[in-house]
Amino acid sequence: MTDRIKAEARIGELRRVLKHHADLYYVQDKPEISDYEYDKLFYELVALEEQYPELVTDDSPTRRVGGEVLDKFEKVTHTVRMGSLSDVFSYEEIADFVTKTAAALGHTPVFSVEPKIDGLSVSLLYENGKLTVGATRGNGDEGENVTENLKTVKSIPLSVPSALPLLEVRGEVYMPRRRFEALNEKREKNGEPLFANPRNAAAGSLRQLDSKIAAARGLDIMVFNVQRIEGMTFTSHKAELDFLEEEGFHVVPERVLADSTEQIIAHIERIGALREGLPYDIDGIVIKCDDLSERVELGENASTPKWAIAYKYPPERKPTRLTDIVIQVGRTGVLTPKAILEPVRLAGTSVSAATLHNIDFIRERDIRIGDTVYVQKAGDIIPEVVSVELKARPEDAVPYEMPSVCPSCGERTVKDDEAATRCTNPSCPAQLERSITHFASRDAMDIDGLGPAVVASLLEAGLIRGVCDLFRLERDRVAELDRMGKRSADKLIRAIEHAKSAGLDRLIYALGIRNIGEKAAKALASAFGSLTALAAADREALIAIPDFGEITADCVIDYFSHPQTATLIAELEACGVVTTYTVTATDTRFAGLTFVLTGTLPHLSRDEAAAIIERHGGKASSSVSAKTAYVVAGEKAGSKLVKAQTLGVAVIDEATLLEMAGETL
Repeated sequence: MTDRIKAEARIGELRRVLKHHADLYYVQDKPEISDYEYDKLFYELVALEEQYPELVTDDSPTRRVGGEVLDKFEKVTHTVRMGSLSDVFSYEEIADFVTKTAAALGHTPVFSVEPKIDGLSVSLLYENGKLTVGATRGNGDEGENVTENLKTVKSIPLSVPSALPLLEVRGEVYMPRRRFEALNEKREKNGEPLFANPRNAAAGSLRQLDSKIAAARGLDIMVFNVQRIEGMTFTSHKAELDFLEEEGFHVVPERVLADSTEQIIAHIERIGALREGLPYDIDGIVIKCDDLSERVELGENASTPKWAIAYKYPPERKPTRLTDIVIQVGRTGVLTPKAILEPVRLAGTSVSAATLHNIDFIRERDIRIGDTVYVQKAGDIIPEVVSVELKARPEDAVPYEMPSVCPSCGERTVKDDEAATRCTNPSCPAQLERSITHFASRDAMDIDGLGPAVVASLLEAGLIRGVCDLFRLERDRVAELDRMGKRSADKLIRAIEHAKSAGLDRLIYALGIRNIGEKAAKALASAFGSLTALAAADREALIAIPDFGEITADCVIDYFSHPQTATLIAELEACGVVTTYTVTATDTRFAGLTFVLTGTLPHLSRDEAAAIIERHGGKASSSVSAKTAYVVAGEKAGSKLVKAQTLGVAVIDEATLLEMAGETL
C-alpha cells in the first residue's frame, strides 16, 4: 500500500472522528474527549492535508479556521423571503392572536412555542448535502454572502448525511455570553471600543471581511426553520426541526407544543425564569402554528405572517444600591453624571454603573447617593436607573448637585438650555483626549491606528497637546511609545499624512462642533467651500442652509467665535491639511436638483445613493420641501413620502434614479 493511499485512508478516518466529536461538543453538549485530544487529531489532519493538498475537500473540519480576505460581500437574493414577525408585549395580545387564529381556521390549532434567540438571522443553502451559500437576512429579499465566515461556526454542518438535492434552513447566529464577556475584556485591555451586547458582537463578527477574525470570535447558531427542501416533505414544524436535529444542526431548544393561551403563557413564564441562566441571549418567545398546511391557509399580512407572532419580554428590572455618582467630561465639554452601583446581574451581564444623563434626570427621580434604586437595560443594552425605593433611603442622603467647577480642569461650569452642564474651558484635558480621538475616528479624519489608547499615550508622553500636533509627529519619537515600535509608527505616520486630504466635510465633522454630524458637515462644506469662509459666515447665511435651524447655526457661530479656533484653522492650513471643498462630478445632469432619500432601497445604502446624486451635480437633503425635485422611496418609506405626495413632489424608486444617472449596479 502506497503512502498516498495510507494518507487518504487516515484523512477519511480523522474527518469522521473529528466531525463526530465536534457534533458531541458543539451541538449535543456531550463531549467525550478533552480539547487537547481533539486538537491533536485536528493538527494531524492539517499536516496530512498540507502534504496532500489534492485530498482537501470543502467539508473538511480544517476549512473552519478562516480563509482569504475579501474585498466586499456579494449580494444574495433570497428565493424564500426572510421576513420578520409581528411583536406583541402582553398576555392579552397573545390571547387575541390565539382567538383570531382559531376563528380563521375554525378550530384552535397546535402552536410551537420556542425561545427567540437574540442574534443575526442567516440562511444556509445545501446542495446535494454540501453547504454552498450562507447569507445574512439583509432586507429580507436580499442579503450578503458570508459563506466563508459561516463556515467558521463549528456548530454549522459543512455537509449533511441525507445529501438531499436541496436544503435551505434559517437560523440565528449568536455569540455565547461567556465568549462575549471574554471578547469585551480583551478589547478593554487593548483600548478598543466595547461591544454593546452579544448581538452586536455577533453581527460585527459575521460581517468581517477576514474570516479568520470571525473564526476567532467563537460564534454559534440555532436553526429554527426549513426555508426550502427537495426530496422530502413534512406536515409539521416539529417534524422539520426533528429532522434538522438528526442532520446535525443545532436546533432551537426549550420548545414545546401548546394548544391554549394558558399553556403558551405557562411556557413563557418558565423560560422567563430560566432566562438569566441561559448561555445565550433571548429577547422573547416565538409562537407559531405547528401545522404547515394551516400556515398556508392563514397566509400573510403585508410584511408579516398571520400564523406567527413574537412575544417580547419586558426589560428585566432589579434593585441595587447606588454607592456614588461620578462625573465624566465629554469631548464637547458636557459633564455627564454616572451612577456607581453595587454589581447586579441584569439581562445576562454584570452591571456596576449606569448613566444618569443630566441634573434634570436626577432631580425628576430624586436620585441620591446611598439610595436603593431599580435598574434596567434600555432595549436590553444600556443600563439605566428607572426609580428609587424611597422607603429604603438612608437618613443622611442629600439631594445631588452638579459640580460648579470641572472635575478635570477646575474651570467653572454652566448649565445650558438643554439641561446639560458644560465645562467652559476649550482646553480642558478631559475634553482634549476625547476630542483628538473623535478627530481621528473613522467617520472623521479616519486615521487608522489612532485609537483611544494611542491618543492617551501620545498625550502622556507630551508628544501632542492638540490635533495640529498630530501632523508634526516624528516617527522615531512615536516608535518609543509602549507597544508601538518602528513598523507601527511608520503605519501611523502614513495614516496621518493621508488624513491631510480627507476633505473639508470630514474635517468639519472632526472638529467636534456641537450638533454638527456628518450630514450637517457635508452641507456646510458644500455651502461655504472653505473652512475660512465658514468661520466668517453669519447667522443668516447658516440658517439659509436647508435643514439648519437657529440652534444649529448658533452652535457653529459659538465654535468659530473663540480665538483658539482661528489659531487652529491657521495651524491646520500650515500643516498642509486640505481646508477647501472639492466635489468631482461626473457630469451636471442633476445640477440644481435636490433629492430626498427615504425608506430602505433594494440595493443601495443611503450614502451610496447620495454619492450617485452628488457625482452628477445634485444635492441629497434630509427633508422634503416644495423645492425638492425628487423623493427616492424604498421599502417602509414613511412621513417623507406622505409629505412628498401632499406637496406634489415627484416620487421615484432606486431603479429610476440609476436610470436617470446613467449608472448600473
